[in-house]
Amino acid sequence: MNTIASALLSIESLALDLGGRPVLRDISLELARGEFIALVGPNGSGKSSLLRCIAGLHTLAGGRITVAGQRIDTQAMAARAALGCAVDPAALPGLLSGQECLSLFAHARGLGLIPPGTLALAEALRFTPWLARPVEEYSLGTRQKLGVLLGLLGEPPLLLLDEPLNGLDPPSALALKQHLVGLAARGDTAILLATHAIEMAERHVNRAVLLVEGQLRQQWSATQLMALRTDPQRSLETEMVAAM
Repeated sequence: MNTIASALLSIESLALDLGGRPVLRDISLELARGEFIALVGPNGSGKSSLLRCIAGLHTLAGGRITVAGQRIDTQAMAARAALGCAVDPAALPGLLSGQECLSLFAHARGLGLIPPGTLALAEALRFTPWLARPVEEYSLGTRQKLGVLLGLLGEPPLLLLDEPLNGLDPPSALALKQHLVGLAARGDTAILLATHAIEMAERHVNRAVLLVEGQLRQQWSATQLMALRTDPQRSLETEMVAAM
C-alpha cells in the first residue's frame, strides 16, 4: 500500500538548510490514508521544521514532497488544498472571535458555513463558550483549541499537527485523542503528529518515527508498537532512548 503511487504523502530524500546550517538530511517517508503516525525526538531534532516543509513553508535544499500526487513546490495550491495544519496559538488574530476565525477558514476552504463536525468537536473540546469572545481574551490552552479546530476544519485528507496537546486540560486532551484516532480509523485521513507525549505516541498511533539531529533514526510499526504495549518490561520511551 505504501508505494509512491498510492501514498497520500510522499517525501523523498528531503534536505533543508536554515541560516546556512543543515537542519534536515535525507528524509524519506510515506503516509497512506488511514495512517496515524507520531513524529518523536528530542528538542531541536527538526520535527517542526519537517512539518513546515510538508506545508510548503520552507524552500528545500534537496528532495521532493508530494501531497495527494501534487508537488508542494510546483503545485502548491493543489497540494495545500489536501492538507490541514493546526495554527500556532501565537499567530491567531487577537481582535477576531473564535467564530469569526472559523468562518474565515471555512470560506477559504470553499465550505461556506462552519461544518457541523467542527462545531461538534468544539463542544467536545469545551470551546463552545468561547466562540463569541475575542481571541485576545483566550488562555494559551483555549488558543490551542482554536488552532486545532482551524487545522481540522473540513477534515482535509492530510493533517499536520505540532504538539496539539500542549496546554489542553485533561478532558479536552482525551477528546482530541479520541477524535484523531477515529478520523484515522475511518480510513480517509492520514495524520502526522509531532509530539513529546510518549503515551500518545505509544498507545494511540499505528506507527512512530524517531527524528534525531535532522535524520530519521528509527521507525516502529504497528506490530512493534503493539508488542511494546503488552510487554511490561519495555516501552517506547526506553526504546527511543536506546535508539538515540
